[in-house]
Amino acid sequence: MSSTPSSPFAAFDVSKSDRTDALTVVGLTVTYRIRGRDREVLQDVSFRVRRGEAYGLVGESGCGKSTVAMATVRYLPRNGKVKAGKIMIAGADVQKLDADALRSLRANTISMVYQDPGRALNPSLTIARQVSEAFEAAGATRDDALCGTLEMLKRVRIAAPEQVMNSYPHQLSGGMQQRVVIAMALASNPALLILDEPTTGLDATVEAEVLDLVAQLREELGTAVLFISHNLAVIGRMCERVGVLYAGKLVEEGATRDVFTRPRHPYTVGLLRCLPTTGRSKDTERLDTIAGGLPSPGSVTQGCIYADRCRLADERCRREAPPPYRLSAAHGDQMARCHYHERAIELPRAALEALPDKPRGAAQEKRATPVLRARNLSKTFHVSGASLRALDDVSLDLAGGETLGLVGESGSGKTTLAKLMLGLLTPDAGSVLELDGAPLAARVTRRSDAQVKSLQIVFQNPDSALNRAHSVKRLIGRALSRLTGLRGPEIDTRLATLTEAVRLPERYLDSRTRQLSGGLKQRVAIARAFAGEPRVVVCDEPTSALDVSVQAAILNLLADLQRERGVSYVFISHDLHVVRYLADRIAVLYLGRLLEIGPAAAVFDGPQHPYTEALLSSVPTLHAHERTARIRLSGDLPSAISPPSGCVFHTRCPRKLGAICEQQDPPFLDAGHDATHHAGDTAQPAAHRIRCHIPIDTLRELQSAAREPHATLPDDSTDAPQNVTRNE
Repeated sequence: MSSTPSSPFAAFDVSKSDRTDALTVVGLTVTYRIRGRDREVLQDVSFRVRRGEAYGLVGESGCGKSTVAMATVRYLPRNGKVKAGKIMIAGADVQKLDADALRSLRANTISMVYQDPGRALNPSLTIARQVSEAFEAAGATRDDALCGTLEMLKRVRIAAPEQVMNSYPHQLSGGMQQRVVIAMALASNPALLILDEPTTGLDATVEAEVLDLVAQLREELGTAVLFISHNLAVIGRMCERVGVLYAGKLVEEGATRDVFTRPRHPYTVGLLRCLPTTGRSKDTERLDTIAGGLPSPGSVTQGCIYADRCRLADERCRREAPPPYRLSAAHGDQMARCHYHERAIELPRAALEALPDKPRGAAQEKRATPVLRARNLSKTFHVSGASLRALDDVSLDLAGGETLGLVGESGSGKTTLAKLMLGLLTPDAGSVLELDGAPLAARVTRRSDAQVKSLQIVFQNPDSALNRAHSVKRLIGRALSRLTGLRGPEIDTRLATLTEAVRLPERYLDSRTRQLSGGLKQRVAIARAFAGEPRVVVCDEPTSALDVSVQAAILNLLADLQRERGVSYVFISHDLHVVRYLADRIAVLYLGRLLEIGPAAAVFDGPQHPYTEALLSSVPTLHAHERTARIRLSGDLPSAISPPSGCVFHTRCPRKLGAICEQQDPPFLDAGHDATHHAGDTAQPAAHRIRCHIPIDTLRELQSAAREPHATLPDDSTDAPQNVTRNE
């Protein structure tokens, strides 16, 4: 295969692209004024998004993805400016537009959907007022705008749109808010839709619905999409072409199938290897990682900007900046800025230690004893005079050195269960909690010092959990003093041991958390949680806000700490790939009820509860051949104030049998004891139980048939899913 260095503009004719492309970016260089100096945050970036095409931009936080989007619509902050380059949207040169023309472009030609819909919506205005404003900005009358709002809310598949129009943003779920924002963005039928991390933080089912919606509307309206995300699986599903940004430079570009199947830049290879994909678990291998961090803007003046982190780099790489090499690939041209692009796929893996052998005999037997036990755990809140049953009669055990993954949609009771374990909420009468076989007081204020030390938590967002005014040394030191009673030199000794355990370099001890990256902040939070040698650590979405490279390092760290210290985890996450990698057992919650629990392999490989099956079918994957039939659940999660009778899932279940599901609460069925799960360093048989009226053998047969590549489902079957669609 031949490859030649070329101009970044050689792939397309700029004069033609004005007419045929929704977006053309040529030689874009953007600077930010920082401490009196102009620093380049984007350097010579060129790409195009054809009409009707979806183009993905990926890379770590700080690579410049959002800056590309902001420059495209001229929303750069005051200290930012376009130093060089051209941006064309539907033939219009954005940089040359006056204020009126720019306002018209934003109202009629281009729209943007941000990561957090809650911040994009005005909390003081109704949904009808906010969406109708988008139509009015495009020139519609007030009455026409209201009619258009109703039709657009129907188009984005919002149930009861008339009711939603009269609602305020805080009265809607995250998925509903995101649909409203998409409706606003599509009100003008734009030629270009920019999506900036639109599904981060959403449940797997809601994420899948939003992605399906974008794909459907794009097909109907012919809208081009610029999709910005650090979730490579989402890009793999949604985009025909992808560009990989690193430190402000486009280092690789091509058809998504080519780039993800045969990456030509070591950075792309590293990102893909960081992913906890199917078949990988903490018991079989550590995730590969990318050493180091991004260079500061403008700090690399010669050579390859990735050289300091690349395991292929040599003196040539540090001396000569690689040009954009263009190659012929299976689905079109592929570009890579790497001198050694032909062997990038052979990039050596990080030096990862071999996993230790599992202990035998007495050590196994000791770790098999439950460290935490919950029996008939329930929690009822009283809201405006009504009783809301957030958790209903949940019983489970957590073994020593084991990771229990908690999965389910928002509102299913995961965080409530975690707070009950930690003593932050008081359970209902009749609930029982035990730690090492001894009763555990309901409230943390009534627990002994030893019990408080034994249960700790790592939050999703370390910024909200760490005091920005304190140094790292003080944050961890205070936790050590409070939980262990150590003083003086003993604190320093333990602090050094702890920071070494969480791989936190000593040079950061005097830093404030605001000076740290997201991954370093999370390491500080983990160190603080481990200060008292806990028995159980609750991890509440600890990696959801992190780049895949940082996520891999944190997952490796959690697995290593578990092996070294025998700690148990309760791991809450929406990312089922992450759960599958780290968890030994899985508990599936729905509307406060436990619907399934069992070894991770058994739950993921089946048979599964129909709700678990729907969750797993919603998970995006990198490659088309890994995708299965997408099961769409009808409606939203019911209210816990008035839950459905019988099986709580029957109102949305695609495999509903009939009256028995509506009238009778299903029993737990034994899905087999033959599976063996690994609790940290131990191996023991574990029951796989499913709460469903459908017999286990029938579930197994139905789900096996649904996973067949060309399976067809009979329309008249009462227990076959009627709303299964296949995304190929």
